[in-house]
Amino acid sequence: MNNAIYNFREPKNEPAQIYLPGSPERKRLIEELENLYSKVTEIPIIIGGKEIHSVKTGRLVMPSEHGHLLASYHMATEEEASMAIDAALEAKCEWMNLAWMERAAIMLKAAELISKKYRYLLNAATMLGQGKNVHQAEIDSACEVIDYLRFNAYFASLIYREQPPSDDSSFNRLEYRPLEGFIYTISPFNFTAIASNLNTSVALMGNTTVWKPATASLLSSYILMKILKEAGLPDGVINFVPGTGQLISKTVLKHKDLAGIHFTGSNATFNSLWKQVAENLTHYRSYPRIVGETGGKDFIFAHRSADPLELAAAIARGAFEYQGQKCSAASRAYIPESIWDQVKDHLLKLLSETSVGSERDFRNGINAVIDETAYDRIMEYISFAQKSKSCQIIAGGKGSKSKGYFIEPTLIVVSDPHFRTMEEEIFGPVMSIFIYSDEKFDETLKLCDETSPFGLTGSVFSNDKYATIRAARALRYAAGNFYINDKPTGAMVGQQPFGGSRASGTNDKAGSYLNLTRWVSPRTIKETLIPATDFRYPFMQT
Repeated sequence: MNNAIYNFREPKNEPAQIYLPGSPERKRLIEELENLYSKVTEIPIIIGGKEIHSVKTGRLVMPSEHGHLLASYHMATEEEASMAIDAALEAKCEWMNLAWMERAAIMLKAAELISKKYRYLLNAATMLGQGKNVHQAEIDSACEVIDYLRFNAYFASLIYREQPPSDDSSFNRLEYRPLEGFIYTISPFNFTAIASNLNTSVALMGNTTVWKPATASLLSSYILMKILKEAGLPDGVINFVPGTGQLISKTVLKHKDLAGIHFTGSNATFNSLWKQVAENLTHYRSYPRIVGETGGKDFIFAHRSADPLELAAAIARGAFEYQGQKCSAASRAYIPESIWDQVKDHLLKLLSETSVGSERDFRNGINAVIDETAYDRIMEYISFAQKSKSCQIIAGGKGSKSKGYFIEPTLIVVSDPHFRTMEEEIFGPVMSIFIYSDEKFDETLKLCDETSPFGLTGSVFSNDKYATIRAARALRYAAGNFYINDKPTGAMVGQQPFGGSRASGTNDKAGSYLNLTRWVSPRTIKETLIPATDFRYPFMQT
C-alpha cells in the first residue's frame, strides 16, 4: 500500500514547436501527413477496451480535399450505446478505488507519449481531418492536450489536500467521491484538446465515461484512444462510441445511472440535452451534473486611444485563424471613427498577404471550413450581406467547394449595429465591423453588451487606463474570458481558465481546478474520539 501523501508541483505549459523549413520537427510531421494521407484508416467502436465493427459505416473525408477518403468509421446503434454504459459501470468500482495519484500517473504518461512519441501523428491527424494548419494543430493537439493532462494532475492535488479542521474531540475529513454512475461526454470537431479533456478530466477524478466524439474529428479522437490505452488506461474507463448523436443520446439520457454530462458544442444541442435531462429527472439515481461550453458572438471593442496596427492584427488573427471555427473567435468589432481609416488600411494589407488553401501547403494561413453544411451556412450569410444595402463587404466574400470547402476571410462593414451578421453566430471566417462616433464610447459599450445572448470571450483595445476600466465594468458579463489589448482567442491552460456564461454555457472553467470539482461529490466524515454516554447536557442541571 502507498501511504504517501503526494502533491504534484505546478507544471509549465508545453512549448510550441515552430516547424521552420528544414527543421527536424517539420520533416517528421510531413512524414506523418504523407502516411495518413496515403491510406484509409478504419476506425472502430471501442467498448470495454474491445474494438467493435458494426454493419453500418461512415466515410471521413478531408475538408480541404473532400474527394479524398481519409478514414472509414463504424457507427454505433442503440445496442452499442447500451453496451458502452454497461462497460463504464462495470469498470467504475475498480477505477474509482485506485489511488488518485495512480490515475494521475496514467494521464502524465499519456502527456509524455504525446510530447515525445506521438506529437507529429496526432498533429497530422488534426490537420488532415479537422482542416488545421501546422500552427493551429501544434497549439491544440500537442500543447493544449499535454497541458490539460499535466495541469489537471496538479489541480487534483489541490482539491484532494483541502481538508476541514478537527478539534480534540473529533477527527474530520472530506472524501472526494466520484459521481455515482457514468458520465456522458460529447466533444466538438474543432479542438482535439477539448475532446481529450472532456474525458480525461472526468476520468482523473475517478469517473468512467461514454464518449460521443464529433464525426469530423474521429481520426484524432481514435488516435487519442490508442495513446491512452498505451499509457495504461484500463478497459472500460473511456468508451468510444462514434455515430449519430441523437441516436446515442436517446439511449444514454434515459439511463438511471447517468451522473453527468460534459459537453462542448452548439447552444441548440446543449439546450436540447438539458431539456431531455429535465424530463427524465425522476428516473435518475441522482441529479446529473451538467457542464457545457457552447457558442459565442465574440467581440473586439476599440477605444480611440488604441494602436491601429495592433488592433488590425488582433482582428485578423482573432477572426480568421482556423477559419473562425473557434467558439472564442472574434466575429464582431466596434471601432471609433477617428482610427478606422488606419485600421482598415492595415487590415486590408494583412489579409492581402494571407493565402487560402490546403493545410498540407505550409504557406497557407487560411484553410478549409469543416464540411459542406458549414460551407453552405457561412456562404448564405455572405450572400445575405452582398444583397443588403445596410453593409459593405470590403474584403473577401468569395468561396469555392469544388475541391475543398474554402472561403475567403471576409470583412463586412455595417451601418446597422443590429445587422444580422453582428448578432448571429456564424462560426466561419466572417468579421462584421461597426464604426461608431468617438463621443459615443459609453453608449456603444452598452450596445455591445446587449447585442448578443452569448457571453464567452471579448477584448478591448485601449491605451487609456480610465477608458479600459470603464469598458471592463460595462462588459462585466459580456465575456467569461476578457482580454485587454489582445485577440479574444488562445486561452492557455493554467493561465486563462476557459468558459463563459449567458448562452455560452455553465462557465465551469476548463483549465483550472474549478472544472474538476464538478466531477466529485464530497462526503464529510466525522469520527468522534470519545462518544457521549449521557443524554443530559450541563444546562439541564438543577
